Amino acid sequence: MDSLCHALLAVLFLAACGSAQATELVRVGGAHFPPYVIKPESEAATGLLPELLAALNRAQGEYEFVMLPTAIPRRFRDFQTGRIDMAVFENPDWGWQDIPGARIDMGLEDAEVFVAQSQPTRSQDYFRTLAGKRLALYSGYHYGFAGFDADPEYLVREFNALMTYSHDSNLLMVLRGRADIALVTRSYLGMYLERNPEQKAQFLVSTRVDQNYRHYALLRPGAAITPERFTVLLDLLRASGELQRIFGRYQIQVTPASLDSSVMPDGRD
Repeated sequence: MDSLCHALLAVLFLAACGSAQATELVRVGGAHFPPYVIKPESEAATGLLPELLAALNRAQGEYEFVMLPTAIPRRFRDFQTGRIDMAVFENPDWGWQDIPGARIDMGLEDAEVFVAQSQPTRSQDYFRTLAGKRLALYSGYHYGFAGFDADPEYLVREFNALMTYSHDSNLLMVLRGRADIALVTRSYLGMYLERNPEQKAQFLVSTRVDQNYRHYALLRPGAAITPERFTVLLDLLRASGELQRIFGRYQIQVTPASLDSSVMPDGRD
Protein backbone atom coordinates (compact mmCIF):
# COMPACT_ATOMS: atom_id res chain seq x y z
CA MET A 1 0.00 0.00 0.00
CA ASP A 2 2.80 2.36 0.93
CA SER A 3 4.58 1.58 -2.32
CA LEU A 4 1.39 2.35 -4.25
CA CYS A 5 1.03 5.69 -2.47
CA HIS A 6 4.65 6.52 -3.19
CA ALA A 7 4.15 5.63 -6.83
CA LEU A 8 1.05 7.81 -7.06
CA LEU A 9 2.87 10.71 -5.39
CA ALA A 10 5.75 10.29 -7.82
CA VAL A 11 3.36 10.38 -10.79
CA LEU A 12 1.65 13.50 -9.43
CA PHE A 13 5.04 15.15 -8.82
CA LEU A 14 6.24 14.37 -12.33
CA ALA A 15 2.95 15.57 -13.78
CA ALA A 16 3.25 18.83 -11.85
CA CYS A 17 6.83 19.27 -13.03
CA GLY A 18 5.81 18.51 -16.60
CA SER A 19 2.95 21.00 -16.38
CA ALA A 20 5.28 23.69 -15.03
CA GLN A 21 7.83 23.01 -17.74
CA ALA A 22 5.13 23.13 -20.43
CA THR A 23 4.53 26.83 -19.78
CA GLU A 24 7.00 28.67 -21.99
CA LEU A 25 8.07 32.21 -21.10
CA VAL A 26 7.68 34.92 -23.75
CA ARG A 27 9.39 38.19 -22.76
CA VAL A 28 7.85 41.25 -24.41
CA GLY A 29 9.66 44.57 -24.39
CA GLY A 30 7.79 47.49 -22.86
CA ALA A 31 9.06 50.99 -23.70
CA HIS A 32 7.34 54.09 -22.34
CA PHE A 33 4.94 54.94 -25.16
CA PRO A 34 1.56 56.16 -23.85
CA PRO A 35 -1.12 54.90 -24.05
CA TYR A 36 0.51 51.61 -25.07
CA VAL A 37 2.97 51.46 -22.17
CA ILE A 38 3.15 53.86 -19.23
CA LYS A 39 6.15 53.74 -16.85
CA PRO A 40 7.20 50.15 -17.66
CA GLU A 41 9.95 50.22 -15.01
CA SER A 42 7.34 50.70 -12.28
CA GLU A 43 5.62 47.86 -10.45
CA ALA A 44 2.41 49.72 -11.20
CA ALA A 45 3.08 49.89 -14.95
CA THR A 46 -0.08 50.43 -16.95
CA GLY A 47 -1.16 50.78 -20.54
CA LEU A 48 -2.54 48.77 -23.42
CA LEU A 49 0.39 46.34 -23.54
CA PRO A 50 -0.12 45.02 -19.97
CA GLU A 51 -3.83 44.60 -20.79
CA LEU A 52 -2.99 42.70 -23.99
CA LEU A 53 -0.53 40.39 -22.23
CA ALA A 54 -3.08 39.66 -19.48
CA ALA A 55 -5.66 38.76 -22.14
CA LEU A 56 -3.16 36.48 -23.92
CA ASN A 57 -2.38 34.71 -20.64
CA ARG A 58 -6.06 34.21 -19.86
CA ALA A 59 -6.71 32.76 -23.31
CA GLN A 60 -4.28 29.83 -23.05
CA GLY A 61 -1.87 27.95 -20.78
CA GLU A 62 1.01 27.12 -23.10
CA TYR A 63 2.84 30.41 -22.75
CA GLU A 64 3.30 33.05 -20.09
CA PHE A 65 3.66 36.51 -21.60
CA VAL A 66 5.57 38.93 -19.37
CA MET A 67 6.64 42.53 -19.96
CA LEU A 68 10.26 43.52 -19.46
CA PRO A 69 11.03 47.25 -19.33
CA THR A 70 13.17 48.65 -22.10
CA ALA A 71 13.57 52.05 -23.79
CA ILE A 72 12.84 53.23 -27.31
CA PRO A 73 16.55 53.60 -28.28
CA ARG A 74 17.58 50.43 -26.39
CA ARG A 75 14.90 48.04 -27.64
CA PHE A 76 16.90 47.03 -30.72
CA ARG A 77 19.85 45.90 -28.61
CA ASP A 78 17.63 44.11 -26.10
CA PHE A 79 15.97 42.26 -28.98
CA GLN A 80 19.24 41.27 -30.66
CA THR A 81 20.88 40.07 -27.44
CA GLY A 82 17.83 37.98 -26.52
CA ARG A 83 16.88 39.94 -23.41
CA ILE A 84 13.42 40.29 -24.94
CA ASP A 85 11.75 37.85 -27.34
CA MET A 86 9.24 40.22 -28.85
CA ALA A 87 8.75 43.89 -29.65
CA VAL A 88 5.18 44.97 -30.29
CA PHE A 89 3.37 48.00 -31.72
CA GLU A 90 6.27 48.36 -34.14
CA ASN A 91 6.69 49.03 -37.84
CA PRO A 92 9.31 47.10 -39.83
CA ASP A 93 10.58 50.42 -41.28
CA TRP A 94 11.46 51.89 -37.86
CA GLY A 95 15.07 50.74 -37.88
CA TRP A 96 14.34 46.99 -37.95
CA GLN A 97 15.23 46.44 -41.61
CA ASP A 98 18.52 44.62 -40.96
CA ILE A 99 17.55 42.87 -37.72
CA PRO A 100 16.57 39.18 -38.08
CA GLY A 101 13.11 38.26 -36.86
CA ALA A 102 9.56 37.54 -38.01
CA ARG A 103 7.21 40.45 -38.65
CA ILE A 104 3.65 39.68 -37.53
CA ASP A 105 0.76 41.90 -38.60
CA MET A 106 -1.29 42.54 -35.44
CA GLY A 107 -4.32 43.95 -37.26
CA LEU A 108 -4.18 47.20 -35.27
CA GLU A 109 -4.08 50.68 -36.82
CA ASP A 110 -3.30 54.03 -35.21
CA ALA A 111 -2.31 57.36 -36.73
CA GLU A 112 -0.10 60.37 -36.05
CA VAL A 113 -1.90 63.72 -36.22
CA PHE A 114 -0.89 67.37 -36.08
CA VAL A 115 -2.23 69.46 -33.19
CA ALA A 116 -2.20 73.26 -32.99
CA GLN A 117 -3.78 75.85 -30.74
CA SER A 118 -7.30 76.67 -31.83
CA GLN A 119 -7.78 80.27 -32.97
CA PRO A 120 -10.80 81.98 -34.58
CA THR A 121 -9.03 82.55 -37.91
CA ARG A 122 -7.17 79.23 -37.99
CA SER A 123 -8.42 76.36 -40.17
CA GLN A 124 -7.13 73.11 -41.60
CA ASP A 125 -5.09 75.17 -44.07
CA TYR A 126 -2.69 75.84 -41.18
CA PHE A 127 -1.39 72.29 -41.50
CA ARG A 128 -0.69 72.44 -45.24
CA THR A 129 2.96 73.39 -44.68
CA LEU A 130 5.33 72.98 -41.75
CA ALA A 131 7.83 75.55 -43.01
CA GLY A 132 8.50 78.29 -40.48
CA LYS A 133 6.59 76.55 -37.71
CA ARG A 134 8.02 75.33 -34.39
CA LEU A 135 7.35 71.63 -34.01
CA ALA A 136 7.11 69.84 -30.67
CA LEU A 137 8.27 66.25 -31.21
CA TYR A 138 8.90 63.19 -29.05
CA SER A 139 12.59 62.24 -29.06
CA GLY A 140 13.19 58.84 -30.63
CA TYR A 141 9.97 58.74 -32.65
CA HIS A 142 9.95 58.23 -36.42
CA TYR A 143 7.87 60.80 -38.33
CA GLY A 144 6.61 60.49 -41.88
CA PHE A 145 7.20 64.15 -42.80
CA ALA A 146 10.91 63.65 -41.93
CA GLY A 147 11.32 60.47 -43.94
CA PHE A 148 11.23 58.41 -40.70
CA ASP A 149 14.68 59.73 -39.71
CA ALA A 150 14.57 59.86 -35.90
CA ASP A 151 17.96 61.59 -35.43
CA PRO A 152 17.24 64.51 -33.03
CA GLU A 153 20.00 66.69 -34.49
CA TYR A 154 18.52 66.28 -37.97
CA LEU A 155 15.01 67.13 -36.76
CA VAL A 156 16.21 70.21 -34.87
CA ARG A 157 18.32 71.41 -37.79
CA GLU A 158 15.89 70.76 -40.63
CA PHE A 159 12.50 71.27 -38.99
CA ASN A 160 13.08 73.70 -36.10
CA ALA A 161 11.96 70.93 -33.75
CA LEU A 162 11.70 71.07 -29.97
CA MET A 163 12.50 67.56 -28.67
CA THR A 164 11.02 66.18 -25.45
CA TYR A 165 10.17 62.87 -23.81
CA SER A 166 6.59 63.83 -22.99
CA HIS A 167 3.48 64.18 -25.15
CA ASP A 168 1.90 66.14 -22.31
CA SER A 169 4.74 68.66 -22.41
CA ASN A 170 4.39 68.98 -26.20
CA LEU A 171 0.66 69.66 -26.00
CA LEU A 172 1.16 72.18 -23.18
CA MET A 173 3.84 73.95 -25.23
CA VAL A 174 1.25 74.38 -27.98
CA LEU A 175 -1.32 75.78 -25.54
CA ARG A 176 1.26 78.20 -24.08
CA GLY A 177 2.49 79.38 -27.47
CA ARG A 178 5.99 77.91 -27.10
CA ALA A 179 5.40 75.60 -30.07
CA ASP A 180 3.13 75.94 -33.08
CA ILE A 181 2.38 72.28 -33.78
CA ALA A 182 2.74 69.06 -31.79
CA LEU A 183 2.60 65.64 -33.39
CA VAL A 184 0.88 62.99 -31.31
CA THR A 185 -0.71 59.64 -31.92
CA ARG A 186 -4.47 59.71 -32.26
CA SER A 187 -4.68 57.16 -29.43
CA TYR A 188 -2.64 59.34 -27.08
CA LEU A 189 -4.66 62.44 -27.89
CA GLY A 190 -7.83 60.49 -27.07
CA MET A 191 -6.39 59.47 -23.71
CA TYR A 192 -5.19 63.01 -22.96
CA LEU A 193 -8.56 64.61 -23.74
CA GLU A 194 -10.32 61.93 -21.70
CA ARG A 195 -8.25 63.15 -18.72
CA ASN A 196 -8.50 66.86 -19.63
CA PRO A 197 -11.89 67.37 -21.32
CA GLU A 198 -11.85 71.11 -20.57
CA GLN A 199 -8.94 71.55 -23.02
CA LYS A 200 -10.65 69.97 -26.02
CA ALA A 201 -11.92 73.27 -27.45
CA GLN A 202 -8.43 74.78 -27.16
CA PHE A 203 -6.92 72.42 -29.73
CA LEU A 204 -7.22 72.29 -33.50
CA VAL A 205 -6.57 68.72 -34.67
CA SER A 206 -5.56 68.08 -38.25
CA THR A 207 -7.52 65.96 -40.66
CA ARG A 208 -4.12 65.55 -42.31
CA VAL A 209 -2.36 62.44 -41.04
CA ASP A 210 1.44 62.31 -40.83
CA GLN A 211 1.41 58.54 -40.95
CA ASN A 212 -0.86 55.59 -40.35
CA TYR A 213 0.51 53.00 -37.97
CA ARG A 214 -0.08 49.41 -39.01
CA HIS A 215 1.20 47.74 -35.88
CA TYR A 216 3.45 44.70 -36.09
CA ALA A 217 4.97 42.38 -33.54
CA LEU A 218 8.60 41.46 -34.15
CA LEU A 219 9.61 38.03 -32.91
CA ARG A 220 13.25 37.05 -32.56
CA PRO A 221 14.58 33.77 -33.97
CA GLY A 222 14.61 31.06 -31.31
CA ALA A 223 11.76 32.49 -29.23
CA ALA A 224 9.57 29.97 -27.41
CA ILE A 225 6.50 30.83 -29.48
CA THR A 226 6.30 30.63 -33.27
CA PRO A 227 4.95 33.47 -35.42
CA GLU A 228 2.11 31.24 -36.56
CA ARG A 229 1.06 30.37 -33.01
CA PHE A 230 1.15 34.02 -31.91
CA THR A 231 -1.02 34.92 -34.91
CA VAL A 232 -3.55 32.27 -33.85
CA LEU A 233 -3.68 33.70 -30.32
CA LEU A 234 -4.26 37.23 -31.64
CA ASP A 235 -7.06 35.92 -33.86
CA LEU A 236 -8.69 34.27 -30.83
CA LEU A 237 -8.71 37.63 -29.03
CA ARG A 238 -10.01 39.33 -32.17
CA ALA A 239 -12.86 36.85 -32.53
CA SER A 240 -13.83 37.08 -28.85
CA GLY A 241 -13.95 40.90 -28.93
CA GLU A 242 -11.05 41.28 -26.48
CA LEU A 243 -8.90 43.27 -28.93
CA GLN A 244 -11.77 45.67 -29.57
CA ARG A 245 -12.41 46.03 -25.84
CA ILE A 246 -8.75 46.85 -25.14
CA PHE A 247 -7.91 49.08 -28.09
CA GLY A 248 -11.18 50.49 -29.39
CA ARG A 249 -11.68 53.06 -26.64
CA TYR A 250 -8.65 55.03 -27.87
CA GLN A 251 -9.67 55.03 -31.54
CA ILE A 252 -7.22 52.30 -32.48
CA GLN A 253 -8.82 50.40 -35.33
CA VAL A 254 -9.01 46.63 -34.90
CA THR A 255 -8.92 45.08 -38.35
CA PRO A 256 -8.33 41.61 -39.79
CA ALA A 257 -4.64 40.93 -40.30
CA SER A 258 -3.64 40.85 -43.96
CA LEU A 259 -3.56 37.28 -45.26
CA ASP A 260 -0.56 38.16 -47.42
CA SER A 261 1.44 39.86 -44.68
CA SER A 262 0.24 38.46 -41.37
CA VAL A 263 3.70 36.93 -41.03
CA MET A 264 6.38 38.65 -43.06
CA PRO A 265 9.77 37.02 -43.67
CA ASP A 266 12.94 37.62 -41.70
CA GLY A 267 14.31 41.14 -41.90
CA ARG A 268 17.54 40.10 -43.62
CA ASP A 269 18.23 38.25 -46.83
